[in-house]
Amino acid sequence: MGIKFRLTILSFMQFFVWGAWLITIATYFFSNGMGTGAQFGAIFSTLALSSIIMPPLTGIIADKWLDAEKLYGILHICYGGVLFYVTTVHDADKLYYAIFGAMLCYMPTISLSNSISYTILKNNNFDVVKVFPPIRVWGTIGFIVAMWTTNLTGSKANTNQFLIAGIAAIALGIYSFTLPKCAPQKSISSDASIFEQLGLNAFKLFAKYKTALFFIFSMFLGAALQLTNMYGDTYLDDFKNNALYGPESFVVKYSTIIMSISQISETAFILSIPFFLKRFGIKNVMLFSMIAWVLRFGLFAYGNPADGLWMIIVSCIVYGMAFDFFNISGSLFIETTTDSSIRSSAQGLFMMMSNGVGALIGSRVSGYLIDRYFTLAGGGKDWHNIWLSFAGYAAVIAVLFLVLFKHKHDPKEVGSVAH
Repeated sequence: MGIKFRLTILSFMQFFVWGAWLITIATYFFSNGMGTGAQFGAIFSTLALSSIIMPPLTGIIADKWLDAEKLYGILHICYGGVLFYVTTVHDADKLYYAIFGAMLCYMPTISLSNSISYTILKNNNFDVVKVFPPIRVWGTIGFIVAMWTTNLTGSKANTNQFLIAGIAAIALGIYSFTLPKCAPQKSISSDASIFEQLGLNAFKLFAKYKTALFFIFSMFLGAALQLTNMYGDTYLDDFKNNALYGPESFVVKYSTIIMSISQISETAFILSIPFFLKRFGIKNVMLFSMIAWVLRFGLFAYGNPADGLWMIIVSCIVYGMAFDFFNISGSLFIETTTDSSIRSSAQGLFMMMSNGVGALIGSRVSGYLIDRYFTLAGGGKDWHNIWLSFAGYAAVIAVLFLVLFKHKHDPKEVGSVAH
């Protein structure tokens, strides 16, 4: 079995074990009456907390003491074990700690999977820039296949979704022990302070106006991403309670498959990024992402399973632009505006602000607001106004970004991406 194929399996499984439940956990939570919106927001915020806490710590372990593929395998086996425990939990408070435990194991494996792939490809004399992207695309495909598996097996509102993910995670953990050795690089000096070892020296970038502004907007966009992951599937599933559509509606029965159009769209928009970056520049591509978030939420607000189905489909399609354009162009902004000595730490800070702090705020605040302002007397949700408020939030961010963020387009910045 060739190296590229083995790493493709790694990438596919890495996101399969997450996609099996991430988009459908809200449907499971609310369909089974496990708690309030605020409680679900707290549960979903464990993804963000884990993104802040674990990657720096596991990065140090893999860099100094333990082979990366072994650490990766241990974490996935633990993750699978915790998911088995999740199937026994039936109230919001216990579910919070169970999902938190699962995320402490899973979230650091995302960066570890990239590091393992980079190391193995380099050790086998592959061109990483050329070879890795096609391998990584299979991660998105794995996420999509997991969503379809959960939906088609009738698992989106029960604990089977966690069993699917748990079995696959343990299999992935065992598989990782068969990968080529990724020994500690010991690139961190033993004399480095804990501040430097954790990559916190990048925080000095907040002293620069433009970079600080970029990180703040990254936080706001990270919050927007959580809104989609948290509520997209349960929003579609809730049409079963509307007499006009009912539980046999195509949108209700196959809500997770419809949501997977978002991930399919990602793969298409990734391919278009070099053109947009070269033609419009980093700032405008980031702005396009924010406008796409407005469309994502606004179309959901007016969509329905009948004459408004096209709005739901288009909303899922524009998600690819909303997600990819900011993440890729933001990463490139860091690459071209920071000193090489802190560039890796700066990239980590970018992910911390978007997937960590921003996601934490989005999870917590949205849960509270939905409980306070958008929950109906019978316990249902006012989805129309929920999505309109989210669209308004994204529109305000887009306008502020257009006015406040100043960055001149330089075609040289995107040369490496375009090629």
